[in-house]
Amino acid sequence: MAPAVLPALLALLLVPVLPAAGAWPGAPPHDLLLADGVRAYEARDWARAAALLQRALQGHAGLRRARRRCRRRCQRRDAFPPARTGPGTGEEGGEEEEEEEGWEAALFGPALRRALCLQRCLGARLGSPPGAHRASRAVRAAFDRREPYNYLQVAFFQLKKLDQAVSAAHTFFVANPQHLQMREDIEKYRRMSGVKSDNFRDLEAIPHWEAYEAGMQHYNADEYPQAAARLEESLTEAVSALEECRALCEGPWEDEEEEEEDMQPGLFEAIAAHYIQVLKCRQQCVLDIATKPGRISAMEDFIPSHLDLLQFSYNQAGNQTLAAECAASYLLFYPMDEPMLEKMKDYRAELGEDTRVAPRENIRHYIRRSLMEKKLIYYAVEHLGGTFNDPDLWTPDELIPENLKEKHRADQEKQKRATLDVEERDKRGPLPFEGIAVTVDSSQMNGTQRVVFDGVLTESECKDLLRLTEAAGEGYRSRRSPHTPHERFEGLTVLKAVQLAQNGDVDWRDVKLFLQASEKSRKIIQSYFTPGKKLHFSFTHLVCRTAVDEEQEGRMDLSHPVHADNCLLDPEGQECWREPPAYVYRDYSGILYLNDDFQGGDLFFTEMDTVTVTAKVRPKCGRLVAFSSGKENPHGVRAVSRGRRCAVALWYTHSKEHAEQERLKAEELVEQRAVEQDWPDGEERQGAVHSRRSSSELPVRSSRARPTSQAHKSGSEGTQRPKELRTRDEF
Repeated sequence: MAPAVLPALLALLLVPVLPAAGAWPGAPPHDLLLADGVRAYEARDWARAAALLQRALQGHAGLRRARRRCRRRCQRRDAFPPARTGPGTGEEGGEEEEEEEGWEAALFGPALRRALCLQRCLGARLGSPPGAHRASRAVRAAFDRREPYNYLQVAFFQLKKLDQAVSAAHTFFVANPQHLQMREDIEKYRRMSGVKSDNFRDLEAIPHWEAYEAGMQHYNADEYPQAAARLEESLTEAVSALEECRALCEGPWEDEEEEEEDMQPGLFEAIAAHYIQVLKCRQQCVLDIATKPGRISAMEDFIPSHLDLLQFSYNQAGNQTLAAECAASYLLFYPMDEPMLEKMKDYRAELGEDTRVAPRENIRHYIRRSLMEKKLIYYAVEHLGGTFNDPDLWTPDELIPENLKEKHRADQEKQKRATLDVEERDKRGPLPFEGIAVTVDSSQMNGTQRVVFDGVLTESECKDLLRLTEAAGEGYRSRRSPHTPHERFEGLTVLKAVQLAQNGDVDWRDVKLFLQASEKSRKIIQSYFTPGKKLHFSFTHLVCRTAVDEEQEGRMDLSHPVHADNCLLDPEGQECWREPPAYVYRDYSGILYLNDDFQGGDLFFTEMDTVTVTAKVRPKCGRLVAFSSGKENPHGVRAVSRGRRCAVALWYTHSKEHAEQERLKAEELVEQRAVEQDWPDGEERQGAVHSRRSSSELPVRSSRARPTSQAHKSGSEGTQRPKELRTRDEF
């Protein structure tokens, strides 16, 4: 059950050992606690590891609270003077000239006092100098990903504290829902005696998401008073989380590029650069609070959508006053929204024209502050350089400077082109058979050069090929799988199938169907990916994997480890070495599934790290998944935990010299057999599947889903490719 040690946290082992007791006036910094906890974990000192990891999590949470509270307190005590007109506000400064000394004192006097306030406040709350609690970016990212809980659940499990182990595992899994190993751990916990459903609780639960999900459950159940109450709670908590995020933006200046000594910015350049960095961070906070743990993308218009849901809920609950208030608040974001304007007319008519309907003041303040920050950012981008990705859909177009509007539109167009993956789209050809459908394209599979077709085989054709697989044990004598001891492996090459037919062990028509189905798949893949450029068979393999019934309990491995088909995958170095013993000549891969009456066995794709799952494909009769064979498509197969999984595995190459010689020999033998038996001329020897079995061979052009490009992803646990590659590779 123990997880592999996470590479991001292994670096923490290089941090100096935690100072002796008394070296820190207060609590030790959370990054040192985490580093020492990882060392204890590696030493299998479970009690010390659990204690240190818990203290690290508590320290991290306490640091965030201290920073938030101190910044709010010091903001109230040492407020800056009211904003003057000037850059970014659309107005010029007053004509009266102020003395330079007076201007500087007015600006920097409060800044110095606030700095002193923050230093004293943080020192008092943390018990040690604030600078001692500044962690590296890698450590901050580890806490954001909840990685300490991955270690903590193992430590608790070893200490036989099952309830705490389950809570830690669940907390990690909520933020990493595609983590394969943790998913398996969670399933194992569910089967353990003594584990209660209440143990599966999120120790890092975010209040506004809990309230939002509860509110939406009431909303979808037409329970509008309850929905309004929980959505109000969600909105309040979201605004509070937004303020916390904004306060944490006021940290050290993080300059990605170290400048030469003689190129260091001057006083005002440095101040301006740091200030704009803080403003951009504050603007991005709306995405931070709108991104649910475990999700990659934020919910669009998170705050405006709350107001829209609230106005509808209050209206359905009979409270038109609050419904009108929410509608008026929503119109601050979208003043020209026609449906909401119509609702406002209805509310005014119901409440009476004399009734004052005003938007919420906190929403007005939120928008006013956000627009002020956007003006300053756009001013800096226009005159000082840099970029800004506005997180809001409601930003008025007139706010963007004229000379940036063209770039803004160009950036939007560039993003659209990226999502369409033009290069992949332009080289697509029409599908050569009727009845074939593109059910999942590259965009939906979060990658490139990936596609799923359905309807390649009929149910009867799948049954005929499954009948052929009954002889597949002859191919490898039903040996254990080369990748896992928990499955039996059976396989047939096309030449072996022909030889079995010659011996009378299988039906010749089934062998011919094997050849025709694989050739049909080749034509589909060639037409879709490389029209005008022929693909040759590199290897054709009819493969079955059968779960060993008595060896599935507690199983945590994969049916086939994550790998790439034409290069040696190096997940740590983020490389894929296209050199022997890899099959470097393979260009495209395909799997034609024959059945789905088994458990597990899904194909999945990952990033180069072999951990982050980007897409998965569930097998079923007649489904063909195809993809390019390079480093862009690492993939593996999840464990077959019950039943028998059969498919035709296919690899193709543009290189004629690497064409599959066994297949050429098999086709010659089949053709010779056809001549000897005087098979009807209407039966294609190497073409599409026989018309007796399917009507899908008619050569008509059909439409496809438009391919689009990459989207971003979540995490999973993979297994490294074996060092020795076998000639008979299989899925």
